[in-house]
Amino acid sequence: MLKIGCHLSASKGYSNMADVIHKIGGNTFQFFTRNPRGGKAKDINEEDIRKFHEKAKEYGIEIILAHAPYTLNCASANEDIRKFAKETMQDDLRRMEYTPNNLYNFHPGSHVGQGADVGIKYIINILNEVITESQTTTILLETMAGKGSEIGKNFEELKQIIDGIKLKEKVGVCLDTCHVNDAGYDVINNLDNVLEEFDRIIGLDKLKAIHINDSKNPIGAHKDRHEKIGDGTIGIEAFERIINHPKLRDLPFFLETPNELDGYEKEIKQLKQLYKN
Repeated sequence: MLKIGCHLSASKGYSNMADVIHKIGGNTFQFFTRNPRGGKAKDINEEDIRKFHEKAKEYGIEIILAHAPYTLNCASANEDIRKFAKETMQDDLRRMEYTPNNLYNFHPGSHVGQGADVGIKYIINILNEVITESQTTTILLETMAGKGSEIGKNFEELKQIIDGIKLKEKVGVCLDTCHVNDAGYDVINNLDNVLEEFDRIIGLDKLKAIHINDSKNPIGAHKDRHEKIGDGTIGIEAFERIINHPKLRDLPFFLETPNELDGYEKEIKQLKQLYKN
């Protein structure tokens, strides 16, 4: 069965997100841990969590993905910004244990002119401070498009981060189809080659989730502009190959396309029809 879902608002709680994704035909979902621009997270409602676990079992929701705010920059030259990122991640990981054994995704950050090696060192330092042996959550580094001074524009940079993590078993990768296309990886014509390169550099055992998004841009544009499935430069035929690829088909897929719920419902139905059971 295809594990497919989309990004939902967490404002009404986990139980509501389970109802919403089930209603539109999905069986997994992604959400921001707090306002995507930062700020304090809402208090955990333990009754809401209890209802969520009941509904997840009823609806067949096996995995969910929490997304860190966009404002986090673990690679910043500013110590206060790095401190904010570390404290936010620590709080998020503590909250994630109310829904154990799930995924927490974040953008590695931007080195803002210091150079990638310096930024990567800062990211490694923060991850080694926030990751604990007791956590059940897997932290995912997201593949990035490479705009500006983004870190994560290629597999080598993600590998460099992972190599510096002490508790490597707590870390994985989320591959964003729009981002890797914009970064220059040809998932349209050479998906096998891209996955072989990922496996050689990072290891496919580290690939834990897919952000499934079309792109407004040609390959290598380094712009990061998502498009609806089939309406962009990647195209529907490539997505059919992606969701059915033997090395990807069992992973959870999360839509981050420019849609409201009715649009996500159409895309979920479309992708389920393309999936070969």
